[in-house]
Parts: sequence; C-alpha cells; structure tokens
Amino acid sequence: MEHDADSTIHVLGPRDDVGVAVAEGGAVPVGHKVAVRAVKAGDPVHKYGHVIGYATHDIAEGDHVHSHNLEYGEHEAPESDADARTSFSPVLPERTTFMGYRRSDGRAATRNVVAVVSTVNCSATVCQQIAGAVDSMGLLDEFSDVDAVVPVTHQTGCGMNAGSSLERLRRTLAGYAGHANVGGVLVVSLGCEVNQMTDFIAEIPRRDDLPIRQLAIQEHGGSRATVNAGIEAVRELAAEISHVRREPISVSELILGTNCGGSDGWSGITANPALGVASDLLVAAGGSSVLAETPEIYGAEDLLLARAVDNDVRTKLQGFVTRWEGDAEITGDSLDNNPSPGNKAGGITTILEKSLGAVAKSGHAPLSAAYEYAEPITTHGLGFMDTPGYDPVSVTGLIAGGAHVVCFTTGRGSALGYALTPVIKISTNSALYERMPEDMDINAGDILTDGVSLEEKGLEIYNRILDVASGERPCSEGLGYGTQEFVPWVQGLVL
Repeated sequence: MEHDADSTIHVLGPRDDVGVAVAEGGAVPVGHKVAVRAVKAGDPVHKYGHVIGYATHDIAEGDHVHSHNLEYGEHEAPESDADARTSFSPVLPERTTFMGYRRSDGRAATRNVVAVVSTVNCSATVCQQIAGAVDSMGLLDEFSDVDAVVPVTHQTGCGMNAGSSLERLRRTLAGYAGHANVGGVLVVSLGCEVNQMTDFIAEIPRRDDLPIRQLAIQEHGGSRATVNAGIEAVRELAAEISHVRREPISVSELILGTNCGGSDGWSGITANPALGVASDLLVAAGGSSVLAETPEIYGAEDLLLARAVDNDVRTKLQGFVTRWEGDAEITGDSLDNNPSPGNKAGGITTILEKSLGAVAKSGHAPLSAAYEYAEPITTHGLGFMDTPGYDPVSVTGLIAGGAHVVCFTTGRGSALGYALTPVIKISTNSALYERMPEDMDINAGDILTDGVSLEEKGLEIYNRILDVASGERPCSEGLGYGTQEFVPWVQGLVL
C-alpha cells in the first residue's frame, strides 16, 4: 500500500491511475477515488492494477473519479494460464483446534440447534410461531447444551414444476436440516404442496444422532393445534439432543463461508484482504474456506482462474461466469447493475472495481473446488460457490453447503445474521464500527487509522473464528438474527 506525500490518498499500486481519499472534509469524499495522474476520455482507468472502467471525460490529476466521469466497459474474457500459480506458503497458525461438537457421522459442529423447517410457505407462519413460543416460554433454559430453536421458513414450495427449481429448493432445505450444527429437526408441512414432506425428508442426510419429527397442519387439527404439538415436539427434541458436549476438534474440519455486503471504497483495502489472510491461515491449517457471489467476481475471475488446481475446477468456475453473462444477455440486463446505491455512495463505481475488492476475501490459496449453489462442501482448501450477489441468498447457499461459521464484511452496515451458523461481522472502516458498535464484531478500519497490518488483522479474525466456533456468540447471534434470513435461490415459473 502506497501513500502520497501528504498521506491524504492511498494508492494501491504503481500502475494505478487512482488512489482513495482518506481525509475528512476534503473535496473528495472519504473512500472515493482521486486521480493520481491525468487520463484522457475513452482511456481505461486502473485500480488494484486492473481496469475498473473507462473515462467518459478527460480527467485531470486530483479530480474526483466516480460515476460522473467513469463508466463500465465490456472487458475481454481473461486468459488463464494453466501453469500460472501464486506461491502459497503462509505460516501455520499457533491455534489449530476449536471446541466443537462431534456428530455420529464423524462431522464436526459449532452449534447444537433444533431446526423447525417448513416444506412450503403455507406452513411458514406456524413454524415461526412454534419457535417464537419456545423462545418466549424459556423452554430451552433447562437444556444448556441446546443453543437455539431455529425456524427455517421460505416463500415457496408450491406453484412450481417438479424440475430444477424444486431440486434446488430441496437441496437447500436438506442442507439446512441435515447441517452438522442441527441436533434435531421438526418438519412442518401443510399437506397438499408440491414439496411433499416425505420426498423432502428423504433428501436429508441421515445420521444416528439426528432425530426428526413430522407435523402436517391439515392432519393435526389446523394451525393452532399444530403450533401446540410443535412446541411439545421441540421440547422432546431438545431433551434428546441435550447430552452432547464440546470437545477439542482440529481446525482441518472447520468450514468457513466468506461474504460481503454494503461494500464501500475501503472494502477491498481493509476488511476483505484481512479476511483473505484469515482464510489463508485456515487453509494452511487444513481447513476449508469458500468464497461466493458470482456476479461479484465478474471482471476479476482471472485472479481465481489462475489459481485453480486443475482444468476441472477452472472449467467449472468459468462456466459459472459464462452462464451469468448469458442470463444477463437474455434478460437485457447488465452485470454492472450489481453495485447498489449504498455501494456507490461509499465510493464504488463499477462492478469491475467491486469485484476486484471482493475477490480479496479469498486470500492467495490455490482454488481447490467449485460448487453449485448449496452443493455440499467436501474439499479441503479454498473453494468457490456459485451464488447471486444478494447477501441473504448467497449466505443461505453457503450454510446449506455446510459452512460452520460465516465472516461477513461490510462498509455501510448490512444487517444480517443466522442462528443456525454464526456470522462474524467485520467493519471496513472505523466510523461504521463506532456508529454501530452492537452490530459489528471486528473493526478493520484501524488498518488505516492506526497502521495495523493486514497480517495482524487477519490473525485477529482467524482467532475470532475459532472463538465463535467454540461457542462465543457474535453480535448478530446476540441480537436475535436468524429467524428471517433463510432465502433459497429459486428460479423458474411460478404456476
């Protein structure tokens, strides 16, 4: 990271045409881009050493560079050199275990919850009422080793064809119901939906210590009677799974999901690369870390393709990107529509710029696997999952795939959390951390304000991951997030 003479601009590399403003009260808002050299209209503008867009007007040194003079431009598909590999030799971290639960199928877990799963939107309210009643009654107070009762509800399950959309919904629901963090499951159906309970339950990965109860509203006397029966079923499940105890487990069994939302101009400079350091430490210890959000690697996919361990991984990842390009072309949309108003207010102009910052969450490890949405995460090392950039949908896919802990970076203050899998929130800037202290777990803004190194911050994140995996509650868990955030990615006709 380079600085100009008066330290009011951060320049990331010698090829860059822009730096980032760091001083309050200047002509350019903090986090926004400042030209460090003149750029002619039509010429590319570089940040992170990559093209982030094209100048729409002549830009003078010192000018504010944003939507008024910079636009997205179609980029050529990056060429991937099969022999191009970044060196990866991080120091093995001192901590290589966490205190987790051991399931009967051998998998590790970071939480022990009862999941109340709706097969269809029509049973969602009953599921929410069961979980709410259990919480208000304090029913789990007598079961100290049961962390929560988690409603897993959604807005579909009927009015759909028995095809790829139904298959993806069932895969996502089954990934939640059969997640290692789930100790017991209550499935609640209406009774007449397309996503029939028996078909769905057949897809839940079974294990000896996963008790499953079933209730159908149309067969149990209606909604109120089903809620009452559901409360008793949760009580029985909690008693059945309360015997588990935490024990030391190797970090090599831990699965981390990484995501970002409400990104700003600091995301790619502070929180994301620091999370990349933590990801590298986890991978070095034998664990798994999975990046997601295909629209938010667009334009930076070459950085991942060059690190793919073989042609199968490379081809699968490129196929994800190509499919998104094709879908956007069919609908007449542009992937450059991804940056939100909040992203742009925070200093991000184009999807190319946003993606270059987002990819930093992956660190420098080789890319060992590429996964379809909600596909089980089975390969150790760094992986990538094909998900939308919309945060609840993306994180839902990562958790359905098996993520034990999620790290979520934000510069604007995204409100997000999951009760089934804990989410660690990392602020990209100190102002946000001070403004929302009860929502943010870690401040990466001190990389700029206090000169903390990326390596120091990455180690801090890594240690927090292990603390949370061992039972420490992050802010979102303490605030009660997780009852509304299950949002599966469903496409296709609504019939």
